Amino acid sequence: MRTLKKPTDSISIQDRDLALLKGLFESRVMTAEHVAALYFEGRREAAKKRLQKLKAAGHISERKRRVNEPAVLFLAREGLNLLRGHDTLAEYPYLGLPALDKRSRVSDITLRHELEIMDVKAAFHTAMRKVDGFSIAEFSTWPLLYQFEAVRHDHGEVVVKPDGFLRIHEKEADDGLSEHTFFLEVDRSSETLDTLASKATCYLDYYKSGGFAARNGAARSAYKDYPFRVLMVFKTAERRNNTAERLLQNTPPIFTQVCLSTLEEVKRDPFGAIWIRPLDYREAVKGTPFDSEQKREQWGYQRQTARDLFVDKHVNRMSLIKS
Repeated sequence: MRTLKKPTDSISIQDRDLALLKGLFESRVMTAEHVAALYFEGRREAAKKRLQKLKAAGHISERKRRVNEPAVLFLAREGLNLLRGHDTLAEYPYLGLPALDKRSRVSDITLRHELEIMDVKAAFHTAMRKVDGFSIAEFSTWPLLYQFEAVRHDHGEVVVKPDGFLRIHEKEADDGLSEHTFFLEVDRSSETLDTLASKATCYLDYYKSGGFAARNGAARSAYKDYPFRVLMVFKTAERRNNTAERLLQNTPPIFTQVCLSTLEEVKRDPFGAIWIRPLDYREAVKGTPFDSEQKREQWGYQRQTARDLFVDKHVNRMSLIKS
């Protein structure tokens, strides 16, 4: 491993340190578990020892916490100066020191959401180490880098800021590469189902209008050559099923572009058969008392325990990749 050292450094900075600090710059917060999964191949003790050194050198700080809570790490000013000194932030918007300090002082609600996003990212990287022929080319969690404008029928043009953007490369038999592209939305459970449906409509517009194709340097008319899926992750199966049903009733309906799962399932194995499309949900409940063809006047909170048990038993689940 190449070692980079400056006279002012209190420790010998390695490539992995720069990658870790850059990851903190992008994600805002991580736990030691996230760091171990993303940068130390799951080796917790090695991650712990290195984090201690980086904290002692002033590159990383941690938020105040209760005794039983895991430490929440964030990039300190010295860490930001180090990254700038090694010119590793060229693809990111400029962030001043006051803005860096402000980013570390988020509300508890925002903090939980961002840690859940990192749970998903860490799960993907951990699972990918067990999958042959595939690799993660990119997994960004800085919304500003991948935000886009889309037309929403009830609000006109709006800006959508994804929770994450993921590119997976698949090695072909002829040594070529194919790419699988995903946007990530981790549900906060505080948004209405109408809001989630509107967001899904924006992604559909981004695809069909050729906006994503244009972002990739192609003509908008070539949009079919630039497909992507939206991964929606929920805290409960109930919330997942309510959203699937709402997407089917949408105008236009969302059948296959969105894949839904729960945070528990994703953390266990994001590449397993855990993802449900609205189309799969429709087929599972077709002809039953839970049939999604039954129109509803309002889309509020729906508790249907019998439905959720039925869906878990009968729905067809898919994997994101075929290994």
